[in-house]
Amino acid sequence: KEEDFEIIDKKQLPDAAELRNEEKAKPEEARWSAPILSLARKASENLALGYGSALKSASLVGLVSKPGSSDSPAKTSTRCHTMEERANLMNMMKLSIKILIQSALSLGRTLDSDFPPLQQFFVVLEHCLKHGLKVKKSFIGQNKSFFGPLELVEKLCPEASDIATSVKNLPELKTAVGRGRAWLYLALMQKKLADYLKVLLDHKHLLSEFYEPDALMMEEEGAVIVGLLVGLNVIDANLCLKGEDLDSQVGVIDFSLYLKETQDSDGKQDGGITAVLDQKHYVEELNRHLRWDFHLCTVADLQNKIDCLEKTNSKLQEELAAATDRIGSLQEEQQQLKQQNELIRERSEKSVEVTKEDTKVELDTYKQSRQGLDEMYSDVWKQLKEEKKIRLELEKELELQIGMKTEMEIAMKLLEKDTHEKQDTLVALRQQLEEVKAINLQMFHKSQNAECSLQEKTEAISSFEGKTNEMMSSMKQMEKRLQQAEKARQAAEERCNKMKQELAGKLNSCRQQMAQLDSKCSTLEKELKSEKEQRQTLQKELHQEKDATTLLKTELQQMEGLKKELRKLQDEKQELKKVREEQEQALQEMGLHLSQSKLKMEDIKEVNKALKGHTWLKDDEATHCKQCKKEFSISRRKHHCRNCGDIFCNTCSSNELALPSYPKPVRVCDNCHTLLLQQCSSNSS
Repeated sequence: KEEDFEIIDKKQLPDAAELRNEEKAKPEEARWSAPILSLARKASENLALGYGSALKSASLVGLVSKPGSSDSPAKTSTRCHTMEERANLMNMMKLSIKILIQSALSLGRTLDSDFPPLQQFFVVLEHCLKHGLKVKKSFIGQNKSFFGPLELVEKLCPEASDIATSVKNLPELKTAVGRGRAWLYLALMQKKLADYLKVLLDHKHLLSEFYEPDALMMEEEGAVIVGLLVGLNVIDANLCLKGEDLDSQVGVIDFSLYLKETQDSDGKQDGGITAVLDQKHYVEELNRHLRWDFHLCTVADLQNKIDCLEKTNSKLQEELAAATDRIGSLQEEQQQLKQQNELIRERSEKSVEVTKEDTKVELDTYKQSRQGLDEMYSDVWKQLKEEKKIRLELEKELELQIGMKTEMEIAMKLLEKDTHEKQDTLVALRQQLEEVKAINLQMFHKSQNAECSLQEKTEAISSFEGKTNEMMSSMKQMEKRLQQAEKARQAAEERCNKMKQELAGKLNSCRQQMAQLDSKCSTLEKELKSEKEQRQTLQKELHQEKDATTLLKTELQQMEGLKKELRKLQDEKQELKKVREEQEQALQEMGLHLSQSKLKMEDIKEVNKALKGHTWLKDDEATHCKQCKKEFSISRRKHHCRNCGDIFCNTCSSNELALPSYPKPVRVCDNCHTLLLQQCSSNSS
């Protein structure tokens, strides 16, 4: 019902200027972000409607309403009493939740277990859960605990299994009341107390085992209390679970927290009610002024934020234009580098083709020269074979000469026999013999000259083959044979001296034989001339072979020069390869720079998207960390990022930065931290 309130003293109401001064005098830590503050204001407005009625019902706990006409006086009294109890508990619950939210917002930090409004909230909630509990009898005694219905949440909602296991694992808790209080603490820290109690109310057929039909949890007041508990999701609590404290706490409601300082009346209830009404009106006026000031502050802050965002957007657009210009210049440089690289590649390919053609030509010339050398070698080999044949023929002729010498010896023996018969012709024969000796000496000298020429030939031929030693040995054998022939001649002369007497009678036959010998000598002289001519031809051939060897040496020198040029060309080729590799590395580095610039552009776009607008995510909507995807629990709590508004765990949002809307450093997630640092670095550069 609507109630009319009167103001006793208007002087007690503060002016708007005083409220603004009080708002400015508050510390900066007490100021919260806009989404949380708006949610808290809405909760305080909804709860302000029942503020006066709650205080009135709290001050009139002993009053009893009129019983109905149909029931008996005892039943009606009990029903009225339970209804009043439910109403009083519900109003006290409203008051405790409202004062807890207001005090938490004024502090602006996480609440501890020593915080008085939080303690009173748990005391009131415990009274609400104990209302209408059935007493269970056992051998030990009577047991009346609200932890029994709370254990049902584990079966109905599997998310509450962590709370149940952690409560059961606490060794210091010995009583069911302590376990129930620990369960409520953990559910509040997890920000799911309203959800768990709503699950219980949805299954009232299970609650009927623990509560009476007219209990608070079985009636509509329980649903109202669950709806009020949703506002507690704004609060961050960090509570200490001590077994002794939870077991030994005494649940007494302290009404001094809910009443402002008022003058004591004579104990009349009317004076108390008027004071309460004045207090309610004062609180409503204060809330109205606060809403108006908050609206003005939020509009000014939003305008400042819009100006800042427009400036940042203009800066980002300028940076984008500069980045696009840089990208265009880099692309032009890349195209120029590509053209230079193509020119260098074409030049290198042309040089490689030229070197390949040169190497092919050199290989062809080398092959041709090699074929010519092989032909020359085969010709020289053929000449050597011919010279060997000539040597064999000369050896045969020498053998024939030796045979002729043996025949001459035989003839000399015959002449010696004839000298005994023809002594008159000894003088002529001696002269003829001297002439023969002179001819023989000439032949010997000629043979020696032939041997010298043969030795020279053998020395010249030794450069082509190492077979001249065999010729030398054969020549030495010939000399030995000639010496033997000389010895035989000496013996023949001695025999001639002995046969002078016998030769006299045989001069005519000797003259005839001498004529034959003269003819033979002429033939021998002709043969010697032919041999000289053959030797001259051999010497000419040797000179030609020497000239061919000099030509081959010059060609070998030219081949060495060509090899050196090949090595130089190969070195130049390697240098060109190195230059090409360096240019490829430069191109790769340019590609990396381009990719980095693209990444920077993407980061700038992401920053723009991030700066365009963020929505504050509610606690109920997030069950997992947005970055590491880990589920929230008692140990892993929820934390809002003050930049993007999403919910993260402590490890993913441990960074702090000063934002434009917050003068002091506040909690920021890792992604927003990196993005803001990049933005700051780009602005500074």
